[in-house]
Amino acid sequence: MPVLTRLIPSPVVVDIRPGALDDLAGVLADERISHSGKLAVAVSGGSGARLRARVAPQLPGATWYEVGGGTLDDAVRLAADIKAGHFDALVGLGGGKIIDCAKFAAARVGLPLVAVPTNLAHDGLCSPVATLDNDAGRGSYGVPNPIAVVIDLDVIREAPVRFVRAGIGDAVSNISAIADWELAHRVKGEKIDGLAAAMARQAGEAVLRHPGGIGDNDFLQVLAEALVLSGIAMSVSGDSRPSSGACHEINHAFDLLFPRRAAAHGEQCGLGAAFAMYLRGAHEESAYMAEVLRRHGLPVLPEEIGFTDDEFVRVVEFAPQTRPGRYTILEHLDLTTDQIKDIYADYVKAIGS
Repeated sequence: MPVLTRLIPSPVVVDIRPGALDDLAGVLADERISHSGKLAVAVSGGSGARLRARVAPQLPGATWYEVGGGTLDDAVRLAADIKAGHFDALVGLGGGKIIDCAKFAAARVGLPLVAVPTNLAHDGLCSPVATLDNDAGRGSYGVPNPIAVVIDLDVIREAPVRFVRAGIGDAVSNISAIADWELAHRVKGEKIDGLAAAMARQAGEAVLRHPGGIGDNDFLQVLAEALVLSGIAMSVSGDSRPSSGACHEINHAFDLLFPRRAAAHGEQCGLGAAFAMYLRGAHEESAYMAEVLRRHGLPVLPEEIGFTDDEFVRVVEFAPQTRPGRYTILEHLDLTTDQIKDIYADYVKAIGS
C-alpha cells in the first residue's frame, strides 16, 4: 500500500528555556545554520540593543543592524542593507516589530531567519506572516517560517508585564477562532485542516487551563510553546484561519477605527474572543474565558482599555469589514446595531464587573 504523508513547515530548532540566549551560537553551529558565524543581526533601539553586549561576544563574525521601527520601509531598508553581506542567516533579536521586519527582510533577500523574541506579546514570533505598517495603514505579508526560534525565559521575565499578558490573550483567542472555523465548515463548507486546528486549539487550551501565572517559569514555558504552535498551525493550514476569527476581526476594527487609542493586539483579541464566545451561545465558556483573562490582568470589557460601550458596539458592527471573505460568528449572525447593544448588555451582566 502507498504511504501517504506530508511535510510540515516548521523551525528546525525550537529552544525555550531559561538561559537559552547564552547558547545561541552553539545552536546555530550545531544545527548547521551558520558554521562560519557570518550573521546579520537585526535589533531595536530598546530591548534588543540592551542585549547586544550580552550576545555580541558569542557572535564575533556578526554584523549588527539597528531597525528603527515596524514599517514596511524599515523592512525594505534592512533587506537592502544586508543584501550585499553574503550572510548565512539573519537573526531578529527584539520585540514583535523587529521580528516582523526581520522576517520580511530575510524573505526578500532569501536568507533563513532565526527569531529571538524578547517578549511574548503575540503569536507572530513563529508565524508565516509579517505585519508591517505601510502608507495605507497596516499590511500582512506572507513569509517563510523562521528556521529557528530561541526564547530565553529569563529575558522574557525582564519584558514589560503587559507584553506577556497580551500573549495570553492572543493564545486563548485560538479557541474562539477554531469555533469560527468549524462554523464556516458547517454553514459554508469551508475545508478544515484538522492538524492545524488541533495544534491551535490545544495551544489555546493549554494556556487557558494552566493554573500558573506570568511569574512562573512553568507557565511562561507553556505560553511560549503555545505561541510557537499557533504560528506553525498557520503554516500548516496556509493561512491565519487557525488563530484568527471574530476575535481578530474585532481587534482589527479597534486598530482601524481608533488607531491612536488601540490597545495591544493580544489584549483586544482576548476581549474579542470572550465576547465572540458569548455571541455563539457558549455562555459558560465565555464566562470562564473572561475569568481567566481577568486573573492574568487582561481586559474583558472595553472600558478597561479606554473605550465606551457605544464605541465597542461600533467596533463589533464594523469588524466583518476588516476581513472580507472570512466567515465567523459575526457574519453568521449579521447583527443590527440595536441587537449588538442588547447582546453586549447581556454579556456584561453575565461576566460581571
